[in-house]
Amino acid sequence: MARAGLTADRVVAAAAELADSVGLDAVTLSALARGFGVKDASLYSHVSSLRDLRSRLAVRSAAEFSDRLGTALAGRSGKAALAGFAEAYRAYAVGHPGRYAATQLELPPETLAASPGHLRLVEYTYALLRSYDLDEPDRTDAVRLLRSTFHGFAALEAAAAFRAERDLDTSWNRMVDALDALLTGWPAASASPRVAP
Repeated sequence: MARAGLTADRVVAAAAELADSVGLDAVTLSALARGFGVKDASLYSHVSSLRDLRSRLAVRSAAEFSDRLGTALAGRSGKAALAGFAEAYRAYAVGHPGRYAATQLELPPETLAASPGHLRLVEYTYALLRSYDLDEPDRTDAVRLLRSTFHGFAALEAAAAFRAERDLDTSWNRMVDALDALLTGWPAASASPRVAP
C-alpha cells in the first residue's frame, strides 16, 4: 500500500533536489526511500524503475529549464536575446547541476516527442537565432556552437576548473560578445577540404 502523501510528483521533486546536491548518478530509489523514511518497495507504487524515475526527472527538468530560457528571451532580439538566453542557461546549469544533467539524458523518441520542455528547449534555441538571419544548415551549426559553448563553460565552472584569476563573469560576457560577432558575420560555407588518397 502506498504511504499517505507520497505521490509520483513528490518522488520526482525529491529526486531533483537529491540530484542537485549529490549528482544525478547518485540518485537511486534506495536513497530516495531513505529520505522519505520508507522501504524501497513503497516507491514502486509511484515510479516503476530507476529508468522511469530518471525519465520523469528529465521531463520535469526540461520543462523548468525551458521556462527559464523562455522568460529570458521574452521581448528580446539580437544580442539582448543571446545575452539573456546565455545567462539563463548558465544560471540553471550551474545552479541546478543534477537537474541540468537530467536534461542531457538520452530518452526514448516517444518520451522526447511527448515532453513539452524538451520541444521548447529546441524551439527557444532556434528562436534566439532569428535575428541573425541564418539559413539551414548554418542555423543548425550555430545551435550546436551555442550549446557546446554554454555547456562547456557551465560544466567547467561547476567543477571549479577555471584556475586563472580573471573574473568569470568578465570572461563570460566577452564570450557572449564574441558569439554575437560571430553570428552577425557568420562565415560562408566553404567546400570541404579534399583528403589526399
